[in-house]
Amino acid sequence: MNLEDLRAAQTRERATDGLQELRDSFYGDVAAYIADLKDQREAAASAADDPFGDPEVQELTDKIETAEQVAEAIYERRMGKLVKQASLAAAGMPDDVGGLTEEERALYGDLVERIEANKNHVLDVIAGDAEPSSAESEDSDAGPLGDTTDRTPTDPAPEPDAEPAEDSSAAAAMGGGLDDADAEPAPEPDAGDPDSDTDQIPADPEPPEAIAEDLERVTDDEDAAEDTESDEDVARTKVRVTDDVGEIFGVDERPYTLEAEDIVTLPEENAKPLVEKDAAEKLD
Repeated sequence: MNLEDLRAAQTRERATDGLQELRDSFYGDVAAYIADLKDQREAAASAADDPFGDPEVQELTDKIETAEQVAEAIYERRMGKLVKQASLAAAGMPDDVGGLTEEERALYGDLVERIEANKNHVLDVIAGDAEPSSAESEDSDAGPLGDTTDRTPTDPAPEPDAEPAEDSSAAAAMGGGLDDADAEPAPEPDAGDPDSDTDQIPADPEPPEAIAEDLERVTDDEDAAEDTESDEDVARTKVRVTDDVGEIFGVDERPYTLEAEDIVTLPEENAKPLVEKDAAEKLD
């Protein structure tokens, strides 16, 4: 399984009114392919000096998003066809459901059973042999004797015991122990007093993103700066390609092969004309 296989399956699904034949493990194979891409991205990010600006990491991210988008589009189109086939089968008409995956086959059988059961129930209601579903729902909402008031408790909830809170407050106020009954709580340090002892209160740890930004600002590694200088100078934007464009050469001196449904991050100078010509949709 790869991205080309997914695109080919999507093209065939669009071109046919019926369900194309897919192997039983199709969705499982898609999941394994995406998981492998994520493993490759993680390895590339670990090896890169700047994971957020590394071209290989960005390329793998674009592939992952494109694969998920195409797989979802295939599933949604097939579900519309599957529901139609299930309604035909429930009505006793011939249907053609060959080539279903394991997940789709289970859903198909459940849909047929539910449609047939619902149809029989509606016909019984029309004939007067069954109660409407609304009446059954009202009965089910009532209590065992038809009294719905028993379902709502009237007694107020007991108030929580205040002793644990008092104990915790006393424990929190401990300075040198509880043996000295006459000891007064230590005054809070004055925010304007430079001699106040605030070192004992650890500051909240910075999130990894903030740490990464701080490291990037203070780094003095000239070689790493030279490697990322060209990418930082180029403004980028993420787009979804809506038409087969083919290969283009970006202003960042990188080639891009663009096909319909691709999600890719392009230099803004390359993305702008594609969006203006309705060959891509801006996602940022």
